Amino acid sequence: MSLPRRLPLLAALLAAPLAAHAQTVSGPYVSLGAGVGLQQDEVALANPAIGRPNNNFWSFDPGFAGQVSLGWGFGNGLRAEIEGDFLSNGVSGYGPTRLPRVVGGTEQKYGGMANVLYDIRLGWPVTPYLGVGFGAQAVAQNGFMQDAAGFALPVSTTGDQTITAFAYQAIAGVAWPVAAVPGLSLTAEYRFFGIAPGDGGFDRHAYANTPSGAVPMGSAPTRFVNDFNHSLMLGLRYALWAPPAPPPPPPAGTPASAPTPAPAPARTYLVFFDWDSADLNDRARQIIADAAAASTHVEVTRIEVNGHTDASGSAVHNQALSERRAQAVAAELVRDGVAENEIVTRGFGESQPLVPTAAGAREPQNRRVEIILD
Repeated sequence: MSLPRRLPLLAALLAAPLAAHAQTVSGPYVSLGAGVGLQQDEVALANPAIGRPNNNFWSFDPGFAGQVSLGWGFGNGLRAEIEGDFLSNGVSGYGPTRLPRVVGGTEQKYGGMANVLYDIRLGWPVTPYLGVGFGAQAVAQNGFMQDAAGFALPVSTTGDQTITAFAYQAIAGVAWPVAAVPGLSLTAEYRFFGIAPGDGGFDRHAYANTPSGAVPMGSAPTRFVNDFNHSLMLGLRYALWAPPAPPPPPPAGTPASAPTPAPAPARTYLVFFDWDSADLNDRARQIIADAAAASTHVEVTRIEVNGHTDASGSAVHNQALSERRAQAVAAELVRDGVAENEIVTRGFGESQPLVPTAAGAREPQNRRVEIILD
């Protein structure tokens, strides 16, 4: 089997230990992530006071990126969180120059961010999400130095320096729910992280190396611009109020058993659905076939097909879902021989539950379509 043909099979095998349906975060959650941080070259603006009349740049090696967050999910895909983060990269080069240089130092960032994120519910086993964040960061430049042709540019003799600056970020990620642990998800994220340039800077002293030692040449603040970091992180997210895991699907070829419905009036049939789904299983098709057959043996003026949902999800989402469920049942009735002009479809969303529940609750008996032979 060629590699392209193996990819769907590999994806299915990887998804097997995870949840069959991605779930919306509702209530408090915690998350953490760690990975690699890629620091863009930083431009140091020209500073004649320390013998540097032109703009120069510092380049960096890949480093560490990590974060821990405490958040709240609103049950409709929207989440808000506060985050603590840490980024660290070592200096790898200084330029532009035609002379060999010895460089050193690290840049570290740490602080707090406030993020707003949105989970994009597509009905997939995984949930993509996007977000933005703003906050404050301490930016520490430790041991910055470059030495070439008898000149050195170290950090000032006052020691390593730290400034505080406004920060912003954009987040794109995907979450894989873990079926064995309700509320737990694996995450993979890309983050673009930026530090806004300020009026201040880092003190720098320039020295000339002479036979008698280093001679000061000048001292002045140095401003750095385009301080950008790109992070790739893997992590875990745990929702503290997650519902219990759904039961496993029935074996292949075995009709799925529907929840025991409340007593229904005569000439009424109930078709049940999985959470956040409008797909018909084998048991549902059998019930629809029974209703279609019954319509030929009794006097019928019209067939009502009414869709319903449970209380999880937003009202707008549930209204659209109830209409899709009703349309799926109506289409199956037509395939079973019922005239299309005899069918009236309606969606009631979460407004008419069989079993009263609290807001946001998942109740299997409320995820239904009622077929009424009038």
